Amino acid sequence: MCVENTPPPSGRLTRRGVLAGAAALAGTSAVLAGTAPAAASSGARHGSPGRGGDLVVEGGRLLDPATGEVTEDAVVVIAGGVVRAAGSRGRVGRVPAGVPVLRAHGQWILPGLVDAHIHLNTAAEARDAVLKGATSARSGSTNFYQDIAVRELARQAPEQAPRLRAAGVFVTPDLGDTILADPDLAPLARLRDGVRSADALRRVVEVNLARGADTIKTRVNERAGLPEQDPLVQVYDHEQLSTIVAAARRRGKGVLCHSYSEKGCHEAVTAGIRSLEHGAFVGERTLHEMRRRGTYFTPTLTAIAGLAESSDPVLAERGRTYLPVLKRAVLAAHELGVPLAAGTDSSGGTVDPIGREVELMHAAGLSALDAIRTATTGAAKLLGLDSTAGRLARGFAGDVLVVDGDPLADLGVLSRPARVVRAGFAVPAAA
Repeated sequence: MCVENTPPPSGRLTRRGVLAGAAALAGTSAVLAGTAPAAASSGARHGSPGRGGDLVVEGGRLLDPATGEVTEDAVVVIAGGVVRAAGSRGRVGRVPAGVPVLRAHGQWILPGLVDAHIHLNTAAEARDAVLKGATSARSGSTNFYQDIAVRELARQAPEQAPRLRAAGVFVTPDLGDTILADPDLAPLARLRDGVRSADALRRVVEVNLARGADTIKTRVNERAGLPEQDPLVQVYDHEQLSTIVAAARRRGKGVLCHSYSEKGCHEAVTAGIRSLEHGAFVGERTLHEMRRRGTYFTPTLTAIAGLAESSDPVLAERGRTYLPVLKRAVLAAHELGVPLAAGTDSSGGTVDPIGREVELMHAAGLSALDAIRTATTGAAKLLGLDSTAGRLARGFAGDVLVVDGDPLADLGVLSRPARVVRAGFAVPAAA
């Protein structure tokens, strides 16, 4: 069976039906309705909906991940959610009068972190991600386009959600109940073998893009987090992956690919994916290919470490086996010059701090500064936000982390931010 005679997706559903449904599922409609009172408590001035706040952060040590430079007694001036000046007090000069001030004396100031692989299904999860330091993120897919609604929440009320690159629904052989996410996916319910034919693969990509997805998520292997599945079993081959990549590229979008086996990793990379996710058993041959192509590696060490703590003996053994292998792969990738991006793969209602992923990057062998770069400048570049996120410099987003210690000496402070600023709005730290 195929779907080639099915009409193309209707763009009108993006704003009308599907997006409204996604917003309801994610709980963002209610949040947006109550945005003004919540935002007013942040202590920053508001303009029109979606406009960033005005804030001065002053007195701490400012770390620039791009250069490694540390500036004492720093001042960061944010206006309309954008950094207007950042540097030493003497260089910045006079700050605007009447603007709220966040004092960071004795603390360290960093740009907000980037979680390059996270599943945000609700408004509560989105806010939790911000509170734990992720002020920008890339979705690893959702079941019913909730991530597209979360992205809109971030645009309208930035203090409520990370700046988000949405992936829409997973391009996977078995869509399950996700077939109900969009009327234009309904024809795929007739396929006996699931989403495997070129027509079906293109269909899911096209529906995602018509609904406003910024990137496409697919898989080459089964899942590690389900004991009944074998993560080394391949579900799509090189030709199928190439079909997905080509369909995304026609609209200027990249593909992130869930992967574990070396054969699967290699076929995904040579098919042209933008980033390899998990990739525990990626080999040297594939890493060299990734360096040549500029393919990113998002190892999601946090998720694999979490498996080792599972109460399920199969998952616990899998985590204990995979984690040291993955750490070696991360170090090998770094030493070869493969670009790395930090991602927690948080899902199921629990949001892990992106700072934990930075700690695990360091544990894999990266220097503290290079580990921080995987969640700042490196991840920002993967998301196409390298002129927006990952640094605190003029013209960049006013996303700030204030921490109670030197992150170059103790990366653990990144998981316990004292204050978070999102687009110029100061929000309280997580409890």
